[in-house]
Amino acid sequence: MSFRSPDDIFGHGLLFTPTVQNYRDLWSGLFPKSFLNSLVVSTGSTVSAMVIGVPAAYVLARWRFRLRNTVALWILLTRMVPPIAFTIPFFLAYRWAGLLDTQLGLVLIYMTFNLALVIWMMQTFFAGLPPQLEEAAFVDGCSVWGAFRRIALPLSAPGLAATSVLCFIYSWNDFFYALILTRTRAMTAPVAIVNFLQYEGWEWGKIAAGGVLVMLPVVLFTMLVRNFLVHGLTAGGVKD
Repeated sequence: MSFRSPDDIFGHGLLFTPTVQNYRDLWSGLFPKSFLNSLVVSTGSTVSAMVIGVPAAYVLARWRFRLRNTVALWILLTRMVPPIAFTIPFFLAYRWAGLLDTQLGLVLIYMTFNLALVIWMMQTFFAGLPPQLEEAAFVDGCSVWGAFRRIALPLSAPGLAATSVLCFIYSWNDFFYALILTRTRAMTAPVAIVNFLQYEGWEWGKIAAGGVLVMLPVVLFTMLVRNFLVHGLTAGGVKD
């Protein structure tokens, strides 16, 4: 549909003259800015969630303290609450802090919801690593941070890849918070596509072209880490 002309947009024939006019029209408007906003926000929220969540997951997996299970449960509860329950509090807080219609505001809110996913997924991977490897690193003079960086992180690469892909997809596909907390400056691609559904008529060519462009980054990112992704998503499926 994205390669069909407006006059043949609902054509049923498989043979037609392809055109890139829909992509030209799409890219000459406000869509490029919204596409860049989505890329910046999704990447920023994924990186920040991984930077904060991976060490936290390591702590929950390796350190023994009395409230460890309680902390893990509270972290999980933040993911279980429906997003709509936080709409008004987030909107009022963002308006007070001046974060409405900003990329930073979206990065913070996506990072908040992705943290629980990162911590719970990575905790499983770290718990599955033999602690003897880190104990051997301690004997060789490594600190806790050194063992985490040199031993645990490389061995958990499949989990890092799988978790980062899921976080990126969640941030990239979000429509609800992007609609509520942005206007024009920080509008993301999913919200921009909805703007083509106008009262006068629906611009199906731009909608189809926008849908293709929105899928591309996730597909490319997944293909780049597909080997790690398969190992990460199937880890623990078979018990020795």
